[in-house]
Amino acid sequence: MKTRITELLGIKHPIVLSGMAFVSLPELVAAVSNAGGLGIFNSVANTPDQLKGIIQQIKSLTDKPFAINATLIFPNGKENAEVALAEKAPIINFALGKGDWIIKGAHAYGGKVISTVATERHAIRASEQGADALIVTGHEAAAHGSDVGGLVLLPQIASKVKTPIISAGGYCDGRGLAAALALGADAIAMGTRFVLTQECTVHPHIKQVALKTTMEETIYSAGIDGLPGRWYSNKRALEMAKGKTSYIEAMKAGWALRKQVDIPIWKLLFGSLQKRGVTELARQAIGIDALGKVLNDGDLDNGVVPFGQVVGRIESLATCKEVIESIVAEAEAVIRSLQGKV
Repeated sequence: MKTRITELLGIKHPIVLSGMAFVSLPELVAAVSNAGGLGIFNSVANTPDQLKGIIQQIKSLTDKPFAINATLIFPNGKENAEVALAEKAPIINFALGKGDWIIKGAHAYGGKVISTVATERHAIRASEQGADALIVTGHEAAAHGSDVGGLVLLPQIASKVKTPIISAGGYCDGRGLAAALALGADAIAMGTRFVLTQECTVHPHIKQVALKTTMEETIYSAGIDGLPGRWYSNKRALEMAKGKTSYIEAMKAGWALRKQVDIPIWKLLFGSLQKRGVTELARQAIGIDALGKVLNDGDLDNGVVPFGQVVGRIESLATCKEVIESIVAEAEAVIRSLQGKV
């Protein structure tokens, strides 16, 4: 299936792995890219030195296009984007920040840049700055998405920009891909669906929980990590959504975050505080710490995990290749059937 995205990025299928912290690791990124989609690695939990090695690792696992995500609002975002540029990552995906300098740097060596947005205003700005593509994240998505559902958000943004669009939030099958194309997208991005694949290395307990989770068992709250987002509604997430965290817990999580991403304490305090403030910085640190406990250890008593609403529709643990090929085949069949109906 050819679209503007497949032509632009040099991929076979218009399907993208969402860049998920602790989840979109090199093996999963490479598996999606090798299956004809686009894998995106999320660098939020890595130091710049670590990221350099990770980029080389991904290159050793696939000769297909892949992307590196840099979340600019996080204290290591700028430095990790600089590493991606220095290593000439074929595609860079940035979110939550001003990325015109990334676009300029990547274009200088022939790279492509995808901007993740959740509002019409940010989509127009990224398009004007020269982003090659947009990931438009609707309200249905796991973690950080729009306050507006994709059925409304996607066609609105598609009517305002000429930039190719990757639609995220609520996708797991070919009917979804066909619908996204009809609404103005050129590809879809999936996070939760790729969590439930054989190549994904999240803790097995989390996969089993996800397979039993219904569409109603998620919450949308800014209380988990300081940004509005969608999470599995376990007891810990509900507590955090109500603001039930202590200063001691925040300090411990902040110190752990500083060590994990290897940044000076002054930068964590002054740089991040200027962007987000004390409360949001504390929530950011606690959220990352709680997320790691779940994905690495399967600890749902003390951690949180983002699930998209589509989690209730996923019933199997397939390979990435099986997922991608079945979605494309179903989408093509749906499009053909619609031609017969109209």
